[in-house]
Amino acid sequence: MSPYAMSMLMSSLAMGTIITLSSSHWFLAWMGLEINTLAIIPLMTKMHHPRATESATKYFLTQATASALLLFSAAMNAWMTGEWTIVNMNSYIPTTILTIALAIKLGIAPFHPWLPDVLQGLDMMTCLILSTWQKLAPMALLILTSPQLNTSLLTLMALASAIIGGWGALNQTQMRKIMAYSSIAHLGWMTLVISFAPGLALLNLTIYLMMTSSMFVMLMALNATNMNKLSISWLKTPTLAASMMTGLLSLGGLPPLSGFLPKWLILQEMTKHHLGALSAVMALSALLSLFFYLRLSYMISMTSPPNISNANLAWRKKNNLSLISPILIVLSTMLMPITPMLLM
Repeated sequence: MSPYAMSMLMSSLAMGTIITLSSSHWFLAWMGLEINTLAIIPLMTKMHHPRATESATKYFLTQATASALLLFSAAMNAWMTGEWTIVNMNSYIPTTILTIALAIKLGIAPFHPWLPDVLQGLDMMTCLILSTWQKLAPMALLILTSPQLNTSLLTLMALASAIIGGWGALNQTQMRKIMAYSSIAHLGWMTLVISFAPGLALLNLTIYLMMTSSMFVMLMALNATNMNKLSISWLKTPTLAASMMTGLLSLGGLPPLSGFLPKWLILQEMTKHHLGALSAVMALSALLSLFFYLRLSYMISMTSPPNISNANLAWRKKNNLSLISPILIVLSTMLMPITPMLLM
């Protein structure tokens, strides 16, 4: 793709998200989401492969449906209340339609099936954008409207997302599908706490963005698209393989890594609201996710490939990591010491 076209598309992506984040009017927020959707579709189809075209078509149809529902809920709310402001959503039917629209946008269960299929047909850089940057605008709208949304519906969707996100990745071997189910599970944790403590949902989103970005950056450096390629990565880049193992355990929420921090604080917040049974189910669903992260860590660190080189030094891949990669890796694994500051 031409650098000029790429810069224009990336600028449109940034502009769409910024318009949505800075808007207080539903029409402006919808316009920002539409700019976002239209800007990423050419990035999806730049590979000129049938799978990429299929992914772009599925993404366009789901996002168009979600945008139509969002505009319909905003128009219905304006008809009932006479206002187009985002924070004034007091009627039951518009808030329910809005919740469904944002769930489709984000890929929250039970509206998740498009996400693994779409990611599987894209290259790693587009997967990174779709899993991180594209979550910002819908999640901002969800946080803004969280006091007016139906808490029971959000809790049910969060529980389904955490269970499906853990269960769906158990039999996957493709890294992009595994990262998609990981995204669904993390979105479940954010949706669970968003009605009780929106600040905790924002913290979880920030840590999720750092962990997912570092994981995709490492996957791009290793050129690993499935589990078999991961098993030979330690021969070529041992340091990166060790970093990826730590990052995977952090995604699984294993203490004392960064991924444990939001789960711990969310479970603490749930028990404060006397939701012990719900907290127990969420903690058990986190064990499902931890299992496939541990399986990937085992593949990277303890599995020997069938044909090890007889040479004393295995061929090493040229290090093509950018300067931001070590920063992302450190942030995605070593944020636990700031917990007392967050609790204050």
